[in-house]
Amino acid sequence: MKHLFILTAFILFSSVKSPLFAQQHSFIEDYLERLENSRKYLILIAERMPEEKYSFRATSESMTFAENFMHIGYAIDWHSQSLLGGRESRDWKTDTIFKVANKSKEEMIATIDKTFNEVIELIKQFDTTQFDDELDYFGLNRTKRQIFLLLADHVTHHRGQMLVYMRLNGLVPPRYVLFQ
Repeated sequence: MKHLFILTAFILFSSVKSPLFAQQHSFIEDYLERLENSRKYLILIAERMPEEKYSFRATSESMTFAENFMHIGYAIDWHSQSLLGGRESRDWKTDTIFKVANKSKEEMIATIDKTFNEVIELIKQFDTTQFDDELDYFGLNRTKRQIFLLLADHVTHHRGQMLVYMRLNGLVPPRYVLFQ
């Protein structure tokens, strides 16, 4: 009787818990596909913009094309490594990795590509039981699941600015990459 109870409890627990873990695992797989497509599209945009146009800004208050590009790298590093991974945050004022100064177009692209690689590796190892853990996000409580979504939105926001900068310079952006 005791063995039957244990077996029944195990089967019941497995049938309830498995779909939950499958959904979380599926979210990570879907997110990684989206992030990889986002990287490909962002790098296509960066490659298509001539290096002499990297200093273009739409208005005096706007970031340049290059600053938008490197800001994306800083933000995905911060959202993933610091908020999701727990590493101490880089100081934007003193950090040199994501500053434009003295970097060529190729160096910036390599920096962003390397950052995406690091983020993808971190996300592959992410413990999905932490999805509901809450963090302070600029004075708001946000779950780590929401941080994943905020990271993607932030990339899209600044990448969109870069696309407008291309159009303002008479360039045709690369065709949109789906699923990002």
